[in-house]
Amino acid sequence: MFKERLKAGWYWLALWACRFFCILFFRVRACGTENVPDKGPFILVSNHQSYLDPIFCTVALKRQLCYVARDSLFANRFFGWVISSVNTIPVKRGRTDLSAIKRIIRLLKGGKGVCLFPEGTRTSDGKIASLKPGFSLFCKRTEASIVPVVIDGAFECWPRNKKVFSHGTISVCYGKAITYEQVKDISDERLAELLTDTLRQMQNDCLLKQGKKIRDY
Repeated sequence: MFKERLKAGWYWLALWACRFFCILFFRVRACGTENVPDKGPFILVSNHQSYLDPIFCTVALKRQLCYVARDSLFANRFFGWVISSVNTIPVKRGRTDLSAIKRIIRLLKGGKGVCLFPEGTRTSDGKIASLKPGFSLFCKRTEASIVPVVIDGAFECWPRNKKVFSHGTISVCYGKAITYEQVKDISDERLAELLTDTLRQMQNDCLLKQGKKIRDY
């Protein structure tokens, strides 16, 4: 019990440090946070624009999240320890990682929230690529709801071809939660298609509100 409290305390301390970091370097504007469930398991399904996306997805929320990251990021002992300490699960790329899948399911069955980036890699042009199927398994096994999330502005602040980020405005929009009842009879591939379309529409809505040019899909 003490260990769990200590870990939770460290998570919230790290979160406040991330919030301070965002205040220093970015203007993070979040909308739709009321769509994130107050309790019970849920999956944040987000587009992927930069290395900082896990932070941008989290700083406006009141609930703890767990994350999934490729196992190569854990190669550096210090960085691996840091991301592990804030509930990050390593996953092997290029093959089915049963160990990671079981851990994610266990967390969701325990009522946790998990953040996923089903594009599989950061965008190279700001557009949202087709989501890779597979994440519906977590919803169907645990009855977790799915919350679509769109991050905009992070690509301009830190595109793949740059080594360091620049200042800028980041918009994070949380869409309406999709319940287990809504997806239980939908195929994995079809759910990935539907969420791809949802995220793209959310992105263009976000761009229009800012007076920006929409993405051509």
